[in-house]
Amino acid sequence: MKTIAKKRAKVVLGAPDGRITPRGGLQLVAKLDQLLGITATIDHGDLAFKQRRRGLMLGGVMVSLAETMLAGGDFLCDLDHQREDVAGLRLRAVPDVPASTTVIGLGQRFDEKTRAHVEGANAKLVKGAFALLPEKRRASLVAQRPSIDLDPTDTEVYGRMKEGSDFNYQGQRVYRPHPAVWAEAGWVLAADFGSGKSDPRPQAPALLARALAALPEGLLRPIVRADSGFFDAKLATAALSSHCDYAIAVKRSDAVWRAERKIPDGGWQRAKSMDAEVAECDYVPKNWPEGSRTLCRRVKVTAATLSSDPRSRRRRTIDPAQLTLLESGEAATAYAYSFIITNLAGDVVDIEAWFRMRALVEEKIKDSKLGLAMRHMPSGYESVNVMWMWAALLGLNISSWLQALTGHDEQDGRAHAKRLRRELVCVAARVTNHGGRFEVHTSREDHHGLFGDAWRTLDVLLAGMSP
Repeated sequence: MKTIAKKRAKVVLGAPDGRITPRGGLQLVAKLDQLLGITATIDHGDLAFKQRRRGLMLGGVMVSLAETMLAGGDFLCDLDHQREDVAGLRLRAVPDVPASTTVIGLGQRFDEKTRAHVEGANAKLVKGAFALLPEKRRASLVAQRPSIDLDPTDTEVYGRMKEGSDFNYQGQRVYRPHPAVWAEAGWVLAADFGSGKSDPRPQAPALLARALAALPEGLLRPIVRADSGFFDAKLATAALSSHCDYAIAVKRSDAVWRAERKIPDGGWQRAKSMDAEVAECDYVPKNWPEGSRTLCRRVKVTAATLSSDPRSRRRRTIDPAQLTLLESGEAATAYAYSFIITNLAGDVVDIEAWFRMRALVEEKIKDSKLGLAMRHMPSGYESVNVMWMWAALLGLNISSWLQALTGHDEQDGRAHAKRLRRELVCVAARVTNHGGRFEVHTSREDHHGLFGDAWRTLDVLLAGMSP
């Protein structure tokens, strides 16, 4: 079956015979694997993932997991369900889909060295995908300063036997992935994995260094844009030493509130594309690099929109003095505040509006959870869950690379995994064998639609690689 999968498939109309698969679009992932060498790049090197070099190696396992998630698999048992799709197996980048028990056994070997190897392979793939982008899209990325977003996210799990998990401040037992994302491209560059109580700040400089190493050459000076979980002078210092600028959300403290109260009424300006106001305050914490400045944004709130739950995030964003007046009824409105510390020069309104674009990266992380199954961790073994996280992030990158290289995201923007599944991956098709070459028969709508366009674009790119 491996030999068959490497042969170039052809998409045609009609379906005279053969087996039907609901996942005909997985051949697009297989074509992308041929184009970028995803499996081969992960397998390359002297990593001793298995004692015997037979069967699937690390690259095959990771790509197979990513394919399963792209096709709608949410749990390890979905590997077993998709193994029953005989016609679909022939179209996959990894036709020998491993059993769930096999993946669990291999996942227990997913140690620190293996994690670093997968992350290094992902960095090579990022650079390879960038080199293959259409010239106009590549020029657009080169013309912008790359933003590296650091944003931890909690994945809730259940059961005390989840190795390495812990309770967060909300009382949920969670794991805490820390991805670093190239915002403008939407590609994951590096990632760490922690528990609900793990502090991402000590590892942040190393995570940043690995993310910067994954960026293609020839880009402008990067900017580190981070969540308040990364609020630390050491990260700002590391950014400057790595020839980056920084903009980091500030944790609210008494000193921050005192600085906010000093802002004169005439110091506030109207924010861009938002019913809010922006100003600069004089808060600069100790040991931060020279040239740091703190920007403040405020949004008007009323008592009716305020939750009574003391754990409410919105309550923590209101000045304690204003919150007391709002709850007592002495004030009809108050303000919710956000703070950013940065070394960027320029107008506070422009910087705040740019920093707010971090929400788009939060959407990418949300997509990895809702669309690519990182919303849960399926195993009691921490190492298996780390492998699951990296498979989800690899699937997220594969989705982005597939759309960027085929132009699928040009008209309506980049599709989230669920829409991509409907438009490109889970496409009903009949698979036949004709003259030693298998053919994929789709409906007329898919043949002449988005699926057919992506198929033919990848064929052109593959033809360009032929000697």
